Amino acid sequence: MSGTSQAGGTVQAAGTVQARGTVQGPGTKPGPGTTRICDSFGRQAHRYNQQAQLQRAIAWRLARQCAHLNLPTGPSADLGAGTGLVGQALQQLAPQIALEQVDGCPQLLARNPLASRNPATRRHWDLEQGLPAGLHGAALLTSSFTLQWLNQPERHLTQWAQALAPGGWLVLAVPTKGCFPQWHGAAQRAQVPCTALPLPRSTDLLSAAAGPLRLLHGREHRFSRTYGDGPSFLRQIRQLGAGVSPNPPLSPGQWRALLRQWPASGIVSWQVLVLVGQKR
Repeated sequence: MSGTSQAGGTVQAAGTVQARGTVQGPGTKPGPGTTRICDSFGRQAHRYNQQAQLQRAIAWRLARQCAHLNLPTGPSADLGAGTGLVGQALQQLAPQIALEQVDGCPQLLARNPLASRNPATRRHWDLEQGLPAGLHGAALLTSSFTLQWLNQPERHLTQWAQALAPGGWLVLAVPTKGCFPQWHGAAQRAQVPCTALPLPRSTDLLSAAAGPLRLLHGREHRFSRTYGDGPSFLRQIRQLGAGVSPNPPLSPGQWRALLRQWPASGIVSWQVLVLVGQKR
């Protein structure tokens, strides 16, 4: 990751390991949106770690937040664990904390060394269905670049917080509305729709967390990376598997118009909410 990191702002982003997927257990099936997301990440799973520079940096930030927490009794899990970036970072900083690896994408879990070394920690689960029953009363739930892929992320955030044991912790990172201003600005100048994934507002997420949790940290951080040009940035998003959007695709002519308006600097900004809260 190159560029700057600073507090403040709001965000929007596309590109993360998330809660997509298929479901463990009978009687539940992933919805069509979940399936599209899972399939997109699955096709790119072989190159995810190579492309996920920002996600890796955020995983270390979350692990440092978790390493010295006083945890109550109960299970711990990483929601949308994917290839295990958060769990691997935490294993180096606090090996006594073992995170169950929960994700709906089997191809990503297959490349997760934590899940491979200890299959008991592997949980193939679609987070659109809520939390697995075994995680109610959790001591620690982490999640990084996952919540924005779920329908009604504020509702899911509240449910995760409510599922914690008394004194349990929720530690997560999520890109929020305001990310990719360069992409949005280019689309506006080109007079074409912006097809970036719609992202939640940080204020809505913080409000959802404030009821069940005592917030110790709730701040947006801004990151800027140089991608060279518009096609390079959009290619990197696709190679993460994060090119899925509910918006209709642009026509070839619209894409050309968009890229003509892309800033020459090649810099694209992300804003990521990092939240740490304890169950009241």
